[in-house]
Amino acid sequence: MISSRSLSQGLHSTFLVEEGEAPALLESGLYFFFLLLSFYLLRPLREALGIAKGADKLPWLMTGTLVAMLLVNPAFAALVARFPRKRFIPMVYRFFALNLLIFYGLFHWKAGNAWLGYGFYIWLSVFNLFVVSVFWAFMSDIFNDGQGKRLFSPIASGGTLGAIVGAALTEALMRGFPLGPWRVQATPAMLFLLSAGCLEVASQFMKRLGRRFELDGKEQLQREPGPGVLEGLRLLLRSPYLRLICLYLLLFTLTSTFLYLIQGRIVERTFAGTAARAAAFARIDLWVNVLSLATQFLLAGRIFTRLGMKGALCLVPFLTVLGFGALWIWPTFAVLAAVQVVRRGLHYAVDKPAREMLYIPLGPEEKYKSKPFIDTFIYRGGDAIGVWLPTFTAMLAVPMGFLGVAAGAAWIWTGVRLAVRRAGMGGDRGSEPVGDQDGRLEG
Repeated sequence: MISSRSLSQGLHSTFLVEEGEAPALLESGLYFFFLLLSFYLLRPLREALGIAKGADKLPWLMTGTLVAMLLVNPAFAALVARFPRKRFIPMVYRFFALNLLIFYGLFHWKAGNAWLGYGFYIWLSVFNLFVVSVFWAFMSDIFNDGQGKRLFSPIASGGTLGAIVGAALTEALMRGFPLGPWRVQATPAMLFLLSAGCLEVASQFMKRLGRRFELDGKEQLQREPGPGVLEGLRLLLRSPYLRLICLYLLLFTLTSTFLYLIQGRIVERTFAGTAARAAAFARIDLWVNVLSLATQFLLAGRIFTRLGMKGALCLVPFLTVLGFGALWIWPTFAVLAAVQVVRRGLHYAVDKPAREMLYIPLGPEEKYKSKPFIDTFIYRGGDAIGVWLPTFTAMLAVPMGFLGVAAGAAWIWTGVRLAVRRAGMGGDRGSEPVGDQDGRLEG
């Protein structure tokens, strides 16, 4: 039988977990597991519906998503300004769960309707960014900088496991599998019910963390966001550091969108039919998350230790430059899959946790008001630029591979500047807790 001491030593050697941190790490990981499981159950369906009438519709869908973000952000800011964290975070998840139940009914009633598919594509693109942004804002609020370097990748591995399970389950349900004398095959509508249930479980783990970190405590109440609805935007306009984060995310999104467009074209000409394309997307998602999980378990903490924030922020941009160069020369599904798996896998394991750690030195206004705006509107703004820019550059005979290499090089420069500025803010001092962290972790 494994003793608690042996378990503690194992966690420390694998994840660099200190005494008293294991319960919070486990609950945070499970919280993220169910959150990403809810999304990855539906992501392959979104990808297939997005190109159901041709990949040429993707620029319009991403523009529609940007407009939706512009409408949703003020409502979210008003919610944050009115309610404390322990209330508005579960409210966000339950609002989206209610939306999923509505989609369940609509897909039963209007299955195969192209406009319903496009509406779902835009909705899921909004859903994904908001729920994940809120999750990481909460993580950057309850853990300090030193804990973030050690724990954010292990926490992210919980989400990676959820993504793996979601991608594998969707592929199995859509393809069908034998169960005794029956063959089990789901309709797309059934996935909405599973996703809504996962969101509710995620809400429960958020509440457990709220009790563990005593969000009702006097010191934590002082860390609640203030009443100003536009405060996050005002801080964004005034802060060079936040503007650098915007540029870093914008360049990531631009390169992701260029790859997304290349992916849509390659998959469209390689596979026929919605089911085959959904299975192909799910297969890429599965291997992305397998690589991500392996890196999070074995390497991520040590990458942060060896390379520091500068190396962690620049690793994926450097690989992106190499990936676009490879696709420029060999635009095949095999090369696409390899580039997507390596780039996205290391993004989730290294680049994403590093980017979330940029918010730890900041206050609640930046975390809950500026950050969601950056993670949603700026992100989708990059999508919109990314889908239309190739249309104009094609008139000048500029290949998309060149655009990707150029954006990747600018992304590397931005990562270096961010790391330098963060160090100047004292963001690399891991010994100073945020509030009374050590006592609450023991609780």
